[in-house]
Amino acid sequence: MKKSILLASLLLSITVFSVLGFSSKETTTDLSHYKIEKNAYQYHVPTKKETIQISLLPPKPVFNIFLGKTFIGFKEALGFNESTGNYASVNTYGYLGKYQFAATTLSLVGVYNTNTFIGSAALQEKAFVAYTSRNKWILRRDIKRFVGTTINNVLVTESGILAAAHLAGAGNVKKYLRSNGHFFFKDAFGTTIQTYLKKFSGYDTSCIAPNRKAKAV
Repeated sequence: MKKSILLASLLLSITVFSVLGFSSKETTTDLSHYKIEKNAYQYHVPTKKETIQISLLPPKPVFNIFLGKTFIGFKEALGFNESTGNYASVNTYGYLGKYQFAATTLSLVGVYNTNTFIGSAALQEKAFVAYTSRNKWILRRDIKRFVGTTINNVLVTESGILAAAHLAGAGNVKKYLRSNGHFFFKDAFGTTIQTYLKKFSGYDTSCIAPNRKAKAV
């Protein structure tokens, strides 16, 4: 009887040991191939003081460019009216650039290569100044005589005259002024001299010197 009890106890001990032995075995994982970037934990949480300082910073500035009645305002307004300020613009009638020059007009200020002209914003700006200077020389007597008068209920100003000359040519503006507005002109789009006299009135174009031989190059 004692042998049976002893044998049973031995078998139970072996069984418990086997179960506990296998269940306590841990599975190990090789983590040597995992890497963490050096700057993974390099971050900064602002302190309360820093948060207050950030909140007190002024908002991003908003710039509003107001050119007013300056000469730059004059040429930008005219350029926008002609082509929305697009230097690469070529309209259906072949007029070129920001200020919509005809090739024949460009030749008057020394520009003969229209491909070079359309590809150069700087040259277009120089051509506009040169042509305006040339027109101011042609119309110098008319500017002196008619500025400050009213024609067809429109106050005549120097900038209005120069804008109209850009539209219609100085000769046609002379005819309009000297006929007291009876000479009629409109371009291919129906724009009249009177329209430009009114639309571009009152800008300061005093910086433009009258020059019969003004050239862009």
